Amino acid sequence: MPVVLDSPAAVRRAAMDLLAQREHGRVELTRKLRQRGAPPELIDGALDRLTEEGLLSESRYLESFIASRARGGYGPQRIREELAQRGLPRGDIDQALREADIDWSEQLRDVWCRKFNRLPVDARERAQQGRFLAYRGYSMEMISRLLRGNSDD
Repeated sequence: MPVVLDSPAAVRRAAMDLLAQREHGRVELTRKLRQRGAPPELIDGALDRLTEEGLLSESRYLESFIASRARGGYGPQRIREELAQRGLPRGDIDQALREADIDWSEQLRDVWCRKFNRLPVDARERAQQGRFLAYRGYSMEMISRLLRGNSDD
């Protein structure tokens, strides 16, 4: 039986249930509550209260998302785009990426070692490795340095 989200308490409870599973951004949480049938006027009030109480935090969401995607082998460009698609402001995203304690060059090297673990022998193989790493969200400058064999610069 579906839960009816027709009161502030019901909307708050549904939002807290979602936040108990994992961190969410405000835009994402709003979308999920609307999909569950909550009216927009109740959503804003509930989310404002959760923010005031420290239960909903954009900065915590950014930190959690960046750490999770970086552990998955994704680079800063891919993570930046995914967060922008989720409705977060570019300035906040850029700041969170700068503050993340992640060595992106080391991360790139780990991803490359797991997938290829040898320098390309010809242009076709170099292009293949470069495309894969670019898709994962690493800059062409970082990829080029790695594939030339001097990523430690």
